[in-house]
Amino acid sequence: MPRYPRPSAVTYSFGPGPVTPAVKALLWINIGVYVATLIFHSLPDWLGLIPKDVIERHWIWQPVTYMFLHDVRNITHILFNMLGLWMFGVELERMWGTRFFLKYYAVTGIGAGLATVLISLLPFAATSALYGSTIVGASGALYGLLLAFAVYYPNRPILMFLLFPVPAKYFVMILGGIAFLTSIQGSGAVAAATHLAGLAIGYIYLNSGRGGFTAEIKYRYLKWKMNRLRRKFDVYSGGRSDWDRHVH
Repeated sequence: MPRYPRPSAVTYSFGPGPVTPAVKALLWINIGVYVATLIFHSLPDWLGLIPKDVIERHWIWQPVTYMFLHDVRNITHILFNMLGLWMFGVELERMWGTRFFLKYYAVTGIGAGLATVLISLLPFAATSALYGSTIVGASGALYGLLLAFAVYYPNRPILMFLLFPVPAKYFVMILGGIAFLTSIQGSGAVAAATHLAGLAIGYIYLNSGRGGFTAEIKYRYLKWKMNRLRRKFDVYSGGRSDWDRHVH
């Protein structure tokens, strides 16, 4: 008589599980650059995002490199950014695949940097401070990941300020509201502008057009749903499968 395993006890876990390849690479790159900045203190002057240098000196690499640097005077800057990258990035990479995850991360991070440069040219007191400021951090891309996470997991609870659970859709709304209020005030406007840009670009990118990225997102989501149903009902396809033949 065959024996069937007894149901396992209820277990609890923190976070999304093992680190995926792209998230792992990004974590190591950010940590490596952080250590390099501790040794070479002038790195933010060259690799940080300074709109004035991008426009006047044509240092066009800065909207790319800024998102791998963090403030060495405040270790919580890199700690919270990397924690967010792990918590939200792992599930998105599993669903999208590494290629699309990296594409989305780059578009939101670089796009937030370019948008910050454009915002710095606006003739307002709150935005003019951006022009000569040095902006570092992965927050632009991270806010893009938060937006995507809220789109796919709107009711997933997230600990607001690490104190009380809030559904992901409201979590992102609250963060966006805080960033907006901060951006129109004097203090903190520099970082808030980049955060808002990451949210906006992530939203536009996920909802743009009928083909390209949006079509692939729908495909990945359908694949994810089908895999969940297979696991739920213990359905396994036999023989030769063409499901992943056209993944690109």
